[in-house]
Amino acid sequence: MKNHKAETGPFFIKSKHKKRRRTMEQKRNSLYLFGITLVAAIGGLLFGYDTAVISGAEESLKAYLIDSLHLGPFIHGATISSALIGCIIGGIISGYFASKFGRKNSLIMAAILFLISSLGAAYPEFLFFSKGHPTIGLLIAFNIYRIIGGIGVGLASAVCPMYIGEVAPADVRGRLVSFNQFMIILGMLVAYFVNFSISHGQTQSWVNDVGWRYMFASCGVPALLFGLLLLTVPETPRYLSLKNQDDKALRILTKINGTKAAKLILGQIKQTVNDSSGKLFTYGKTVIVIGILLSVFQQFVGINVALYYAPRIFESMGAGKDASMMQTTIMGLVNVVFTVVAIVTVDKWGRKPLLIVGSIGMAIGMFGVAGMAFKEVIGMGTLIFIIVYTASFMMSWGPICWVLISEIFPNKIRGRAVAIAVAAQWAANYLISSTYPAMMDYSGAVTYGFYGLMSVLSAIFVWKFVPETKGKTLEEMEGTWNKIA
Repeated sequence: MKNHKAETGPFFIKSKHKKRRRTMEQKRNSLYLFGITLVAAIGGLLFGYDTAVISGAEESLKAYLIDSLHLGPFIHGATISSALIGCIIGGIISGYFASKFGRKNSLIMAAILFLISSLGAAYPEFLFFSKGHPTIGLLIAFNIYRIIGGIGVGLASAVCPMYIGEVAPADVRGRLVSFNQFMIILGMLVAYFVNFSISHGQTQSWVNDVGWRYMFASCGVPALLFGLLLLTVPETPRYLSLKNQDDKALRILTKINGTKAAKLILGQIKQTVNDSSGKLFTYGKTVIVIGILLSVFQQFVGINVALYYAPRIFESMGAGKDASMMQTTIMGLVNVVFTVVAIVTVDKWGRKPLLIVGSIGMAIGMFGVAGMAFKEVIGMGTLIFIIVYTASFMMSWGPICWVLISEIFPNKIRGRAVAIAVAAQWAANYLISSTYPAMMDYSGAVTYGFYGLMSVLSAIFVWKFVPETKGKTLEEMEGTWNKIA
């Protein structure tokens, strides 16, 4: 005889509720979701790798292409930052490509550009020039290859978070888009490690002749892997819905979220698509301006100065060549750890608190470096302030800026709006990075003090103007801007 009391008691009811929750959770295919996120995020790894590989080759390029041609610090800064011109172009065209050809195909194109750039930058003499005989033409050819890679970076930087944001459920979107930043930082760390491995134990003349070429060529391996793996992932359901391919969109949503949730999400997507005219300022200018300023502040705080010129900064503190490369690698490890902090906390604490705390930490770090530079004291204190600065950025503005850019724009204008924000980001990046050598020639204290001031202003901007997006669906964010507009 059945024990009726046992089946109706509080323990049985609690067990039944737990079982129901587990059943609901099982409807989401978390492994599949993470798999396609991981593939898309390899674009972030390439973004980071391409950004950081220049740090190991910077002095060799200066010796081979700048000093031998008797060119000044402006051309040096422009050459080191030339990929950013491509990044601006890639950012500008990303909206067109993402809307015209889809998110997936845009990423495949980025992978091809990465591959061409890595091989071309490694051997810019190919076909037209002689190795060991630098000319202005060779300098231009090198910059063209770097610009091609920059276009790939610009495309990937816009489309990778867009892709992840459009496939991710609202409750884990921040974490998954932040994972793209983790891959960016991992790419930087791998590049630092590869640079260190190539240069370790070698003479500077060997690095200046051959080593820097290996550094650029090494980027071709992850570029090829990225392109091949992209063939295995689907297009985003939101893009498919925009193209009236609802059956395909529903299949992907079902595979990720389960049948019931998929139908609900598709209904919300169709509602926003039908309700919007699709004009860029349909939801007012505020959302566009906020997206642009998020991007500009992310660069004006000076992060890429620390990333591009890290070995040189550490060498100026008295470290030898190998030691500076090792300290740069340690900084990369710290960056990875604090990016994980952002991934773990972004969907718990929200976007705004992390950004404000990060801005304060960056300000402390940069004002500290500025003070040390003003007193002409270079040593362990400078290293500590740089690590405080970069760690603060990696737990806040590094990943969270991309999270917000992927989620604040409404469905119908997302491709173009993200393109504008990303193009503004790369333009700001180019301005800050290319002016760094000349600014440092003027005053290190003023240079780092400027970045500290920008960190303070970024905190005020977030506090006053940026809305919290934690836990909101992309369609709910659209309602927020409709109210404001």
